[in-house]
Amino acid sequence: MKVEIKTIIDIAREAGDAILEIYTQDFEVFEKQDASPLTEADKAANAIILEGLLKSYPNIPYISEEVKQESYSNRKDWEYCWLIDPLDGTKEFIKKNGEFTVNIALIKNGKPVLGVVHVPVQGKTYFAEEGKGAFLIENNNAPQQIENRKHYSELKDIVVVASRSHLSQEVVDFVDNLKAQGKNVEFLSSGSSLKFCLVAEGKAHVYPRLAPTMEWDTGAAHAICLEAGKNVFVYPTKNALTYNREDLLNPWFIVE
Repeated sequence: MKVEIKTIIDIAREAGDAILEIYTQDFEVFEKQDASPLTEADKAANAIILEGLLKSYPNIPYISEEVKQESYSNRKDWEYCWLIDPLDGTKEFIKKNGEFTVNIALIKNGKPVLGVVHVPVQGKTYFAEEGKGAFLIENNNAPQQIENRKHYSELKDIVVVASRSHLSQEVVDFVDNLKAQGKNVEFLSSGSSLKFCLVAEGKAHVYPRLAPTMEWDTGAAHAICLEAGKNVFVYPTKNALTYNREDLLNPWFIVE
């Protein structure tokens, strides 16, 4: 399956531009059936992404947060699929702190093989393709390769990144355990899939996600971390985190 990464970057940026138009105005917040928030920006970005992907790659099915999901009996035989979160970090968008992203991943047999994470407010775009490395574009400058190949267990001083809106007691316990091992721990809070990206570029060393996420929250940034030299393991089994599962709710995991 030949996919042009530039096409996906352009689609993500177009969605990001639509989000920013709404971000600078007063906007209404709706509540979905699961009580999570939804805005016009989520819907506008989703429409742009689906239109772009279906125009360029009409034969690749998709899973999007903002679209009713296909049954697993239909999905289970997909070799490829898109995994889309048109606005990851809606709570951060509503707070207007800039920590939200556009996430588009290509999944092949359960593994993320391409990912684009666009950060509209910061003018940053992270992207990766399997076997080609991970990169960051800042403000339309030339892409710069990013990597982080040192494991946090080898370090004395560790930066742990965690959710700004979903900090669990289990993460606090994880940090306390590192301190008990004699590590100097700095705690960094961030929203959305940016937490993965901070680990990928070495600004943080580990991201324990011991709280709920969905597949579309993680697929794109997972692809970037893999190409930057990081792994994403189910906690505590150490199995690789996979996608297009019957239950789209992720298990707990650690990016390390």
